[in-house]
Amino acid sequence: MNVWSSENHCVSAPFELQGLSPHGKARSSILDRQKVQNQPTHRTHQVHSFILIMRLMMSWWSCLVVVFLLQASHGTSGSAYYITASEPLFPNQTLVSSGKIFELGFFTPNGSANQYVGIWYKNLAPPKIVWVANRELPLVYPDPSAKLMIGSDGNLKLVDGKQNIFWSTNATSRSNYRSAALLDNGNFVLQDANYSKLWGSFDDPTDTLLPGMKMGVNARTGEKLYLISWRSDSDPSPGRFLTGITSETPPQPFTWNGSTPYWRGGQWDKSKFIGIKNMVRLYSSAIKVEQDIQQGTTYLSIDSLEQTYTYMSVLPGGLLKIMYWDDGAKVWLALWAGPNNTCETYGTCGPFGVCNSMSLPICRCLNGFVPKSNEEWNSGNWTGGCVRETELYCQKNMSTSASTIVKKDAFWQMSRMKLPDSEDYLSDIGDQEGCLSWCQSNCSCLAYSYVSTIGCMVWTKENLIDLEEFSTAGENLFVRVAHVKTGGSSQKAVVISLSTVAGILFFAVFVFGLCKWRAKKRGKPEKLGKLLQGNAWKEQLKEDDALELTVFSFDSILLATNKFSTTSKLGQGGFGSVYKGKMNDGKEVAVKRLSSSSAQGVQEFENEIVLISKLQHRNLVKLIGCCNEGDEKILVYEYLPNKSLDSFLFDSKKKAELKWGKRFQIIEGIARGLLYLHRDSCLRVIHRDLKVSNILLDEKMNPKISDFGLARMFEGTQILVNTHKIVGTL
Repeated sequence: MNVWSSENHCVSAPFELQGLSPHGKARSSILDRQKVQNQPTHRTHQVHSFILIMRLMMSWWSCLVVVFLLQASHGTSGSAYYITASEPLFPNQTLVSSGKIFELGFFTPNGSANQYVGIWYKNLAPPKIVWVANRELPLVYPDPSAKLMIGSDGNLKLVDGKQNIFWSTNATSRSNYRSAALLDNGNFVLQDANYSKLWGSFDDPTDTLLPGMKMGVNARTGEKLYLISWRSDSDPSPGRFLTGITSETPPQPFTWNGSTPYWRGGQWDKSKFIGIKNMVRLYSSAIKVEQDIQQGTTYLSIDSLEQTYTYMSVLPGGLLKIMYWDDGAKVWLALWAGPNNTCETYGTCGPFGVCNSMSLPICRCLNGFVPKSNEEWNSGNWTGGCVRETELYCQKNMSTSASTIVKKDAFWQMSRMKLPDSEDYLSDIGDQEGCLSWCQSNCSCLAYSYVSTIGCMVWTKENLIDLEEFSTAGENLFVRVAHVKTGGSSQKAVVISLSTVAGILFFAVFVFGLCKWRAKKRGKPEKLGKLLQGNAWKEQLKEDDALELTVFSFDSILLATNKFSTTSKLGQGGFGSVYKGKMNDGKEVAVKRLSSSSAQGVQEFENEIVLISKLQHRNLVKLIGCCNEGDEKILVYEYLPNKSLDSFLFDSKKKAELKWGKRFQIIEGIARGLLYLHRDSCLRVIHRDLKVSNILLDEKMNPKISDFGLARMFEGTQILVNTHKIVGTL
């Protein structure tokens, strides 16, 4: 009898095999013949042996049959490449793409009792779930009898142990043979015998857009492909936020909170969304928009960056991100995220209000408008917006004969603007003059803008909403205002005179600036008072201690670091990455780019500017300059070729270079630097994060203390301060 052991091995019931010994020759005596007759013959022994061997073989064969049946009914653990009608996928199995890039299987989020089928990047930690099948109807964990199968109707079905259906496809092809596979682009497809796709997960996105996927609308078929956020980090069910692109011309990307706009990226100008700052410089090559007006289709897709993994995802809180995999640091990094500040949230300043994140307060009314409610406006609630201060003349004269109209409304030009929402596109107008003429002749026209790569856009709805003023880039917007707001003939003369004087002054300033630039080659050092508004140290700084550093443009930093290439990367820290760069004058520098996702990194940025720029010592690292352009916060230091002390101490070969004399020299240098910070400098500074990785070595192995982001400054007589933050390295 055969039994199945707990170790999945086949074990036979005890039985004994009798050994066969050779017989001697037969004796002729009667007694011998009688003995021989009473014993088994040689042939009889062969028969018995054959029977025993057959029993043994049948025993093992039946065991193999049992093993096969058990595996068929419960599945084998491991990886598979296809799902067929006879080969479903069980919870202890995964489906892997041929190039081992993506993996599909059962998963349970942290802290959840629910089980889902999803797709994630294989061999990347932490795993990023890019698609979920049964996000609306989870399985109860654990259910080892659940399976993803191809049903009798040829559709994929997710069933539990009781054969209840939790998710299925709806392919209607009559193909007899079907299989399912996971492709290397992350698309999970159901296909027929000819490998023609009948259904794909790319046609049913969840919260993530992968390269090769499309997000958009088909006006003819009614198809709408949106990204819908998870409800929470541990709950894949559909959340409140939805991201998509509109079918209007030009199209715009949106994130909605339910049915209310939450974020808008602005109009597509055939290469970028003009409402997203720095898009051309950072990631315009990663986004594509295809619009076919005749077919009624508008789709947005993304491409991978520099042969690395890339995806777009909307988070449970509504933040839309483009992420890429840094293979050197083995982490996901944000290429872009939005909304990134209050001004990027839809309609922050309400109708006819304009937002500027660099101003205080951030909201103001357009020229010719006043707050709808002064009380709300002064309390920081700007959503009520603004109203016209003076009625338009075209509205006053609507009932008057055209011959009696004397005054006309004017258009106030606003530059560097994120254009408002709800525009009308006039495809038959080919220049700005035609756009102005159309708007002048239509009293319903509130504003117009002509963008060469788009054309003429006019705003005729009730209000102008979601306006933002950029520090760089942006478009020109012409807003209709009452004639009195632009002034009559006398006011016009004043404007012309002021414009002339301003022009002369501008020219003089330009010539002066050009001379300074040519003298210094790298730009005029700028004071950073505005940069440090709100800094914790500002009250302790004397007004006559103005901070002066070279302020580099972001483009010059990009050029110096070869666009922050991985080959230029020196290291990765908690607040960002450090790159080696070479400036236009040939000087080598270390460029520290603070991570946009780290709020603490902003404080570190301000701390280092305040402290290092005011502290000068041969055993402290030298800060050369900085960049604070848009969302970029970058520090530029002197480059120290021997990197940090830990690269010597913890390297089995390099530590041999540190003889005791050299070690004492390094210790002495660190001590001198600390003595300067604690006693001899104009500021009393406690570093609070001193470790070997923050001790840099120059070409002569002289130590320099770096990384003052967590430092605290004392007043001259203070011997104790309190802190509420945990610092240090575990």
